[in-house]
Amino acid sequence: MPHVLPAHRPAVAGVVLAAVGALLLTGCGGGGQAAASDPVKDIRAKLPKAQRSAGVLRIGMDVNLTPVEFHGPDGKPTGLDPDLAAALGRILDVRVEFQDTPFDKLITGLQGKQFDVAMSALSDIRQRREGLDENGKQVNPGVDFVDYFIAGTSIVVPKGNPKGIRALDDLCGRTIALQQGTNQDDIATRQTAVCARTGRPLTVHRFDSDAKVLAEVASGAAAAGLNDYPVAAYAAKTTDGGNRFEVTGTLSTSNPYGIAVRKEDTGLRDTLSKAVDQLIRSGEYDKILDKWNVSAGAAQNAVVNGGI
Repeated sequence: MPHVLPAHRPAVAGVVLAAVGALLLTGCGGGGQAAASDPVKDIRAKLPKAQRSAGVLRIGMDVNLTPVEFHGPDGKPTGLDPDLAAALGRILDVRVEFQDTPFDKLITGLQGKQFDVAMSALSDIRQRREGLDENGKQVNPGVDFVDYFIAGTSIVVPKGNPKGIRALDDLCGRTIALQQGTNQDDIATRQTAVCARTGRPLTVHRFDSDAKVLAEVASGAAAAGLNDYPVAAYAAKTTDGGNRFEVTGTLSTSNPYGIAVRKEDTGLRDTLSKAVDQLIRSGEYDKILDKWNVSAGAAQNAVVNGGI
């Protein structure tokens, strides 16, 4: 069942957010002052007819990744992405409707027109933009991204880091856990080949939710988990009063989260990009990031297809 939010709504240490982050952290750039007296009204006027007539933006989301998106006490989606989506809905004057979808089905669901966009901690990477499989073969038309948040990957280990894991190469000869179909899955696939050359094979346990990844680390079945930094930081801070996990090391790979849009929906893509910029300019964007303790991932402006 879809979850609906009304249109009228309601630390980050030890991580290097680099590479594509620079794209999002640059200023909006130049230009003279626009004469428009109401930028929100202008943005609303550019929303494609399909969404404007329906009065709704349908969003595919895997509501299973605390604190980015998860089910609140009332069963409704809450977290960074739902809050940002609701704020974008207010700018566009449409309600947002969340369709809970497994992470690895988000792109195919989007291309099958089950929803208008996908917004679910989706890293903007070339493979998704160009519709490539793990072997570089094109298997679908790909998608465009409206990038709105900078996210890196972190290693989560038991409190005290008993195995002394600091970097990817320290994972060789060990078992790790991660959520399948994610950027971390790609990182682990590359690292598996690296570890094989050292004679210390890496074993990867793949799960359909990050909660299962953390449970695997907590039980000792995995020496470490690979997670997006917001997820890792939240788990380390809140699980068992901060006494269960810690974040160790930094991974240089840093890709932005993006709102995925079908390639042909350029009007919707560009309108969402302007809406993200407006959300940032209004100050509400920073308030939402601060609420979820992820301000280090803040962007200064939206970027289309800015990932590496």
